[in-house]
Amino acid sequence: MTMATVVEPRAARPLHEFRYYEVLVHAFVVVLLISNLVAQKITQIGPLTLSGAQLLFPVTYIFGDIFTEVYGYAGSRRAIWVGFFASALMAIMGMITVALPPAPDWHDQETFAKVFNFVPRLVIASLIAYWAGEFTNSFVLSKMKLLTSGKYLWMRTIGSTVAGQFVDTIIVMVLVFGGTLTWETIGKLIVSGYLGKVAYEAAATPMTYLVVNWLKRKEGVDVFDRGTDFSPFHADI
Repeated sequence: MTMATVVEPRAARPLHEFRYYEVLVHAFVVVLLISNLVAQKITQIGPLTLSGAQLLFPVTYIFGDIFTEVYGYAGSRRAIWVGFFASALMAIMGMITVALPPAPDWHDQETFAKVFNFVPRLVIASLIAYWAGEFTNSFVLSKMKLLTSGKYLWMRTIGSTVAGQFVDTIIVMVLVFGGTLTWETIGKLIVSGYLGKVAYEAAATPMTYLVVNWLKRKEGVDVFDRGTDFSPFHADI
């Protein structure tokens, strides 16, 4: 199939008619939910102290780059909202299930609660940070693609991550730890977490190139978001 440049994100055909889009959305949501579940695990790798989420959550930004680069802002916007509602539902069900009284002969309530007892403040902070960071990432990548006429993918993926993770990291750290830690400590957490996430994205750039180029060939599309409505609340979500 000859690769076509699309002026409007959905001008060629609706998102659901793409061969791999829905599969990628499912994989994106799975990675997002698992990163939330493993967040409580703290590991030491050399000089770095990381949570389980920090090992996996940056992958969602790679997905965001792929959605925007191949399917346009509309494709990324839909995936972000699906992930947002899936995360919110998992957190709500986790809190409800933990609150239910355990059966008399079931003795794993404490262990179960450690994994699934989502703290409301952390849930709200994470959802807000995810929403703002992912949309920032997608918006910046889309605009940079127009400015560079589709060239320098490495610069666009890293540049969008620099912006998106900056927003995400600041929001989640301030909302989670504000009032409980000193601003100096929060600042250190922001800097260390932010630099790690950006380095993660930079290291993944070769793989992002391979996936993006393969998808463009298979899907026969390369979306440029000229004339796109960049509102997160556009009707096509």
